[in-house]
Amino acid sequence: MKVELTDLQLSSVCYIKVDADVHYWEDTEVNGEDDIDFYESKGVGTPKIPCAVKVKAKPTSCIYSDHYRWQPIIDVNTGNIVNWEKGVKAIVHYKVCDGGEYSLLDKNRKEIISVDSYVPEVLCPKGGGYGDYIIMTVDKDGFIKDWHCSKDDLIAIIENGF
Repeated sequence: MKVELTDLQLSSVCYIKVDADVHYWEDTEVNGEDDIDFYESKGVGTPKIPCAVKVKAKPTSCIYSDHYRWQPIIDVNTGNIVNWEKGVKAIVHYKVCDGGEYSLLDKNRKEIISVDSYVPEVLCPKGGGYGDYIIMTVDKDGFIKDWHCSKDDLIAIIENGF
């Protein structure tokens, strides 16, 4: 089923909300240190990265990482993650594959449209995500380095899934 946005809906998009099923949290560096390795800890512990949300009491996957999801809310115009903890820097490299939901939100953070899909290209500002990875650098103020999000990027999220 093809989903389309009207021009009015498209013009009112202010944020992208990511809800990513991260496979390997330890592939991301937070303030210069690798994040938690849930396989090694057998699911015990908490991710260091801002925007990690616990979604169930304990893991049920064999890699022990499915009890947390990464849920940043990104200002499409500035690349600022608005729910980022100030003072934290990160080099994000998350394998997500088709375990993500991406929502376009209006200025009041009300959902306009949402899709379950591969990782949108816009979440890999320097490329190389291939629909499977979120790859970005986030500074201590929550801004994504080299961020760019055009009208075409928003359309691609909905029409192509990436």
